[in-house]
Amino acid sequence: MELTGSRIIKASRASVWQALNDPEMLKAAIPGCSEMIRGEDGGFTAVVTQKIGPVKARFKGVVTLSDIVELESYTISGEGKGGAAGFAKGGAKVRLRDVEEGTELSYEVEARVGGKLAQLGSRLVDGFAKKMADKFFSNFQLALEGPDESGEPEEKKKGWLKRLMGGDKEEDAK
Repeated sequence: MELTGSRIIKASRASVWQALNDPEMLKAAIPGCSEMIRGEDGGFTAVVTQKIGPVKARFKGVVTLSDIVELESYTISGEGKGGAAGFAKGGAKVRLRDVEEGTELSYEVEARVGGKLAQLGSRLVDGFAKKMADKFFSNFQLALEGPDESGEPEEKKKGWLKRLMGGDKEEDAK
C-alpha cells in the first residue's frame, strides 16, 4: 500500500523538524502508541496497540530514521511484531518546505503486513493504513498548531511549544 499527501502546518520549519524528532511528540501522534523511547542509535523503540477488522494486536517494534537532511527531510521506517496477529512494516519519506502559511509537510507512506493481518484482505488493510496515516498527520498537526476555533484554547499549543523550546516557568510549574 502506498499513500502520498501533504499538509500545511502553521509553524516554523524548525518547530516542525524538532517535533518530528521528539519521541513524546511522535508517541502522541501515533494512534495507539503507548511507548516511544529514543535509542542510542537515534532511532526509537515503540509499542502500539491496534485493531484491524477482527484482529487486535500489540505491536512491539523498532523505528529508524535515515536519509536525514537537517530541517528538510528524512525517511522514518518501522517494523513491528504483533505475535500471532503477524507483523507490520512501513515507512514514510517526509519533506518540509517553507510556505507563506508556515511549513508544508509532504509525505509518501508505504505499508506492508503479514500473518493473520494479511489474510484480512488488501482492501481492509489498505483502508486501515490510510486511516492511520491520516490520523497520525492530523494528530501531529493539531499538536503543533493547537485546535481550531471550535476546540480547546490556544494556550495548550503554546504550553507544549514553550516546554519543547526550553520552558515557560509558569507552564513548567503546572
